[in-house]
Amino acid sequence: MRFRVRKSAHVLERFGLAMAGAASGLFVGVLVGSSVAALTSQGFLLLMMIGGAVGFYFGIDTPQLPFHSTNGQPSKADEKIDTAEFLSALGTFLAGFSSFAAVGIIVLRHDPHIAWTTMIMAGWVVGVAMQITAGAMAHLRR
Repeated sequence: MRFRVRKSAHVLERFGLAMAGAASGLFVGVLVGSSVAALTSQGFLLLMMIGGAVGFYFGIDTPQLPFHSTNGQPSKADEKIDTAEFLSALGTFLAGFSSFAAVGIIVLRHDPHIAWTTMIMAGWVVGVAMQITAGAMAHLRR
């Protein structure tokens, strides 16, 4: 019974992260769509939301590599950087910062230069791509 409750809580947490990612994609999509007329379609917003949901669902909850081998002694593998963990952290930061910037611009009703809008869009897309890559790497090594 306890295992099912724990598993259900974990699934609910991941769906919550996916919804936060979808909202993040929506905010960035609205900002970009307000600056670039070609990107004002509902399809673009849906694509941004799906990308954010997938990125936050798979990329935030990546299992970490152990610090020490099974016998407790440091090994050569311990000196390596956990690429999945690093990509997940950096991707989450980029996507989160980009969505934070987009919400700030929308709420404060600023009209940023197209270069800023492009940087926000690029940061969000690269961040979500890093999250998806990290999630795939972590799940493949299981």
